[in-house]
Amino acid sequence: MSVENIQIGLLGLGTVGRGVYRIITGNADNIKRKVGVGVEIKKILEKDTSKLRDLNIDLGKQTTEIEDIIDDPEIKIVVEVLGGIEPTMNYVTRALEGGKSVVTANKDMIAAHGKQLFALSEANQTDLLFEASVAGGIPIIRPLKQCLAANRITQIIGIINGTTNYMLTKMTEQGSDFEDVLREAQAKGYAEADPTADIEGYDAARKLAILASIAFNSRIVLDDVYVEGITKITSTDIAYAGELNYIVKLLAIAKETGDGIEVRVHPALIPHSHPLAMVNDVYNAIYVTGDAVGDTMFYGRGAGEMPTASAVVADVMDAARNLLHNVPGIISCTCYENKPVKDMGATEVKYYVRLNVTDKPGVLASIAYVFGDKEVSLASVLQKHNDGNNAEIVLVTHKVREKNMQEALETIKQLSSVNAIANIIRVEGE
Repeated sequence: MSVENIQIGLLGLGTVGRGVYRIITGNADNIKRKVGVGVEIKKILEKDTSKLRDLNIDLGKQTTEIEDIIDDPEIKIVVEVLGGIEPTMNYVTRALEGGKSVVTANKDMIAAHGKQLFALSEANQTDLLFEASVAGGIPIIRPLKQCLAANRITQIIGIINGTTNYMLTKMTEQGSDFEDVLREAQAKGYAEADPTADIEGYDAARKLAILASIAFNSRIVLDDVYVEGITKITSTDIAYAGELNYIVKLLAIAKETGDGIEVRVHPALIPHSHPLAMVNDVYNAIYVTGDAVGDTMFYGRGAGEMPTASAVVADVMDAARNLLHNVPGIISCTCYENKPVKDMGATEVKYYVRLNVTDKPGVLASIAYVFGDKEVSLASVLQKHNDGNNAEIVLVTHKVREKNMQEALETIKQLSSVNAIANIIRVEGE
């Protein structure tokens, strides 16, 4: 291809779209030198004219009709930053079918329909690039696909949701309750008015499905991921974790084992010495282990206008470079295997358990008997807050199968001396 500029169609001028426009226009000369050709936004799909005026964009670039981008032969790259699945999925499908390369930041669409979209991309020899779909500005998709491609990746452990990490950080530092820090996160714009996707773990689960698919070369979908959010985490649990030299984080965990791939998102206690323990506030980090490279960690801001736009524009530059050299689609979908997903009941981890019990002789012995009967070995036991009638017992187990642990807890619930199982949190990173 011999052109002065490669033309782009931008779908959406929201938070990330604004960042994309600012980087492409503000760094135009630098981008041209690095790519070998300029990139220029020809059309912007956006209904709100005020958004263009705010950035002093020529209103001639505005369109409200997707056909003005899809059917324009001069537009070679479509940048999708609308979010959601429909009508976005329709737009991206039509762009790929029309032979255009696509750059997207849409984790929901990639997690749900990646297989279909990658097949279309390969069939039409176009690029489908999605670095910004996971961890915002932190490079992780490209490193997994390229820089670490020589490795057999054995595990990924990540903090990949900034909202929940901010909340757990504040609960840890200030001793605040869940509802208080949620309101604070919403007030600061870190949490949505409806925070369900974040606090229940679904946002992290979608991102983990994408990462695990790439890391293990096998398609992982959202339904494969065990998901548990942070709504049951209390300031009491965080304080006890600190006494035990742990910190509580919402972790996204993917491991390849002899029995299949583990994919799970849940709160976990990790040792203060673990690298992820120091990842606070809205920052994200992904800890990757490969058989050749060993342990690596990718750290930075996982969301926001400019960090996410940075990843989007880097993908645009890759797509433009590939078009310039007539090699679009040079790195296609890497899910060429079909590995089983391990049942959650077969996973093995340590557990933190907090019990409210009647304070009388033999209670701990009866609980220990049930655990022993289900092959659950106890590593430590603490008795807390004895008021003369009731007591709180905090237990940490050795590594045990999830199925055995759940069976033991079901039996313990029935003991007359046990008032409540106040919380159960898995322990990772040891």
